[in-house]
Amino acid sequence: MRIAITGASGNVGTALVRALSAHGHEVVGIARRPPAPSSRYAEAEWHAVDLTAADAVPRLTAAFAGADAVVHLAWAFQPTHDRDYTERLDVGGTERVIEAVLAAGVPHLVHQSSLGAYSPAPADDRPVPETWARRGIATSPYSRHKVAAEEILDETLARHPDLIIARTRPVLIGQRLSGSGLLRYAMPALVPAAVLKRVPILPVDGRLRLQFVHADDVATAIRLIVEQHAGGAFNLAAEDVVPVDAIARALGGRHVQVPLLVLRRLADLSWRAHLQQVDVGWLDMAYQAPLLDSTRARVELGWSPQHRSADVLAEVIDGMRAGAYDDTPILRPRRVREGVVRALRGEPVAHRHRP
Repeated sequence: MRIAITGASGNVGTALVRALSAHGHEVVGIARRPPAPSSRYAEAEWHAVDLTAADAVPRLTAAFAGADAVVHLAWAFQPTHDRDYTERLDVGGTERVIEAVLAAGVPHLVHQSSLGAYSPAPADDRPVPETWARRGIATSPYSRHKVAAEEILDETLARHPDLIIARTRPVLIGQRLSGSGLLRYAMPALVPAAVLKRVPILPVDGRLRLQFVHADDVATAIRLIVEQHAGGAFNLAAEDVVPVDAIARALGGRHVQVPLLVLRRLADLSWRAHLQQVDVGWLDMAYQAPLLDSTRARVELGWSPQHRSADVLAEVIDGMRAGAYDDTPILRPRRVREGVVRALRGEPVAHRHRP
């Protein structure tokens, strides 16, 4: 099969390129900055396309020609202070991908959504299925964009019932090779990875609990969706849930209780001051988003994640501590020296360039 992937150079994209290539599929990678010809991903057919550009639709249509399926992974997590840009890429880019899919006559679209599309967790915190309400977390721009993108898919499906549309809704996704990329997203440019060697205390509200899924397991699920021509929504999560004490131990320290209201205030003030680049919506989503039940993917796709949540967390922390990276511009090495140079130029220490 010939499979085109937007955002193919990112965390999930690289895992999907590896998975599809290993199973004999022809891969077309689309990215604003494709890997170098010397990259280990160079065997894929690469197209440089900016999904916010005026010429995005014709360029995407050409790249999608002859594809059996399109997997839409491209998404802007940063810069969080430029919300016009992230909306143009996240929501507008989804519209352009769909327009190009229809123009190229591609029969199958797989869209990477998120647990962020869901409404807050139920009072009993039970894992929710794909039928849970999709109104998002109001304070999170990321969540609102995920909801808007899914609404576009709903409208497309109503107008084009012959188009097979699948949606994956994963929890937090990790792999070791994304270590530098995650540091770049989550920490100011001047802060070295060495600070994560041991974190003596984790000062957060004790209600925090997280689910993870490995990038390779997400890639496997998408491959199965494509190969089985599956439609509909699929939650993707490892079964185990990581409580706050286990998160603290994985970081080498202990949990110290800090009320969520205090955390929100500190996060919001530091973000507004450009001291760090994670807006308060991410904190709200961590505490409000539901746990996910992945029964449908397991039963209908035959999907079985090979990594536990706790193991994914440990691998991600190891990758961040080591500054692990991959052979693409998005997953390139993170260098503190670059942050120092930008600081000397007068840029905010948490400034984030468009990926």
